[in-house]
Amino acid sequence: MGLLGAALDLVLPQRCAGCDDAGGLLCAACAALLGGPARLCPPRPVPPGLPRPWAVAAYTGAVRQLIVAHKERGRTGLARSLGAGLAAAVRAAARDTEDPVLLVPVPSSGASVRRRGYDPTLRLAQAAAGEMARAGTAVSVARVLAHRRRVADQSGLTAADRAANLAGALTARRDLRGATVIVVDDVITTGVTLAEAARALRAAGARVRAAAVVAATRRHDEGPGDPGHFR
Repeated sequence: MGLLGAALDLVLPQRCAGCDDAGGLLCAACAALLGGPARLCPPRPVPPGLPRPWAVAAYTGAVRQLIVAHKERGRTGLARSLGAGLAAAVRAAARDTEDPVLLVPVPSSGASVRRRGYDPTLRLAQAAAGEMARAGTAVSVARVLAHRRRVADQSGLTAADRAANLAGALTARRDLRGATVIVVDDVITTGVTLAEAARALRAAGARVRAAAVVAATRRHDEGPGDPGHFR
């Protein structure tokens, strides 16, 4: 569907992937939802080893539709806008460091990449780096994480089951001693995927400064007055 979806976007009248309004792949109202500001978005409970996570939006409504369209429906034209949102989260995560920053995307499985025709998180990381470069801040993207064993589909699993499913599943493919890393993904739910990614990166010697995502699942106890609340 990945290549087919991209091809159809070129020849068919497009509707907004977030709200289905006519007039283009992403309407102004839905684009504004990705505009931040970035906020800390820790899940509850916080899994051991999770770096401080930053996001620009809640994973609900139109934002959820945009991320799913990019990830599962081949709407690759959304990468730049979603990447701009991710870049805002990266800037917040890197605010107090002057060290060169390495963005490390959480890897998709080989089977998922073959099915989609692309790695959506890698694409978002590259788009975020491009957005930051245009604003005068250089960051690098490193595809250094890999799966070293198969994992079950995370859908429907509890936080504890997700943690068990992912424990020890990732590895870094090179020495990262001395590197300052921000691990990136499209969404944070329970946080166990980002925690496992951070574990593998630390094992390779990296200083994992934070995590950055486009959107965060709302906590059940979160309200409008919560510091992590998105408008």
